Amino acid sequence: MAKKQDKEVHEKLEVVQKGFANGVATNFPLNDKQKEEMIEKATKAYGEFLTALDCDWENDPNSNDTPRRVAKAYVNDLWAGRYTPMSPITSFPSDGYDGIIIERNIPLTSMCSHHHQTISGVVHIGYIAGEEGQVVGLSKLNRIVELFGRRGAIQEQLTSAIHNAVDKITDGNRGVIVTIVAGHNCVSCRGVKHQGAGMVTTKASGVFRQNTNLARKEFFDSLKINNGGHQI
Repeated sequence: MAKKQDKEVHEKLEVVQKGFANGVATNFPLNDKQKEEMIEKATKAYGEFLTALDCDWENDPNSNDTPRRVAKAYVNDLWAGRYTPMSPITSFPSDGYDGIIIERNIPLTSMCSHHHQTISGVVHIGYIAGEEGQVVGLSKLNRIVELFGRRGAIQEQLTSAIHNAVDKITDGNRGVIVTIVAGHNCVSCRGVKHQGAGMVTTKASGVFRQNTNLARKEFFDSLKINNGGHQI
């Protein structure tokens, strides 16, 4: 029953096809036995990958367990959002609060689906509850970022996925806005090899959609605020 409920909740939040790198696995969610079976298969495949690159990993004491380490990292950490369901998200009545709700600098660790290199940065989320709308616990926004960040994705798609999830969970909202500021390891370690470049993406709906809207200005102004001497 729990697995069926997990599927139903996540189906409402997903925007891409199952099995794609930026979606859930085709057999989502996986139990512990299924994860271990996946790790075993991936371990064998990654060992073959290293061998194809002419790496004598089996006889190297520093690398002879690398295939399993990599497989475990993907299943349990890097791509955990593909296999492990997010805990249930509860919402509450806004009780008449009609201002902007903002959480800034949510840590993001993700991976691009092109080269499987890290994307690292922060996510800023804002929304306005409607008259009969719902608000969610603050940590739940972090959980949403983790769910979609711990997969393979391009930043543009990740921004849309997080926006879509917040929009659906805060039912009856007047608008949602999501901004991601991140660096991409595929830019700094390969190709052009430029250090320090950052990418900014924003997805907005409702009252945040128009550049001239005061709600949009208030959101971006809030990102500049120095809170108690500590930049948050």
